[in-house]
Amino acid sequence: MLTLSVEDPVNTEIGMGVEEYDREGRIIRTDFRGFSLLNCYFPSGTSGDERQAVKMRFLEDFFSWAHELKKEVPKLVIAGDYNIANTPLDIHNPERNKNTSGFKPEEREWMDQWFDSGFADPFRLLHPEKVEYSWWSYRAASRKRNKGWRIDYISVSDALEGSVKDLRHANEAVHSDHCPVVLELDL
Repeated sequence: MLTLSVEDPVNTEIGMGVEEYDREGRIIRTDFRGFSLLNCYFPSGTSGDERQAVKMRFLEDFFSWAHELKKEVPKLVIAGDYNIANTPLDIHNPERNKNTSGFKPEEREWMDQWFDSGFADPFRLLHPEKVEYSWWSYRAASRKRNKGWRIDYISVSDALEGSVKDLRHANEAVHSDHCPVVLELDL
């Protein structure tokens, strides 16, 4: 995980102060004049029940931590691999995957709560019904067949919602199983 900027940040912090997650390198906080960027890699639960439990604890702890941070820094951008497809529009086969980690009901419920608690999904603000993905399995030519999941998000706090100009998935960039997600803000 890396944060690149042409402008020097006024502050950079690694982690959220919880050793269980910080030792895995899950969050880079970079503060700029007027806003803070969180570059995040949420845990995956695909390797079994133990990691799914870690994921669910992380979601609960991250939710509380981000809301406390928002009191200090109202303009937050939270970018990264959330490892959750929020709605049936965000996954190529929602019925078959309804109990798969990354689309479990409790994960989607967390995302709904997140987006109802002072954070917005700029992609859905701009494109309420559009189907685009940010991740494709390496199996069965999934990317070529566009059988993907939208699990990479850029959330913005409500204080930045009116600044959103565009958000797109740069599907033309084929460097990994994920594609870049590009947010344009008018600050």
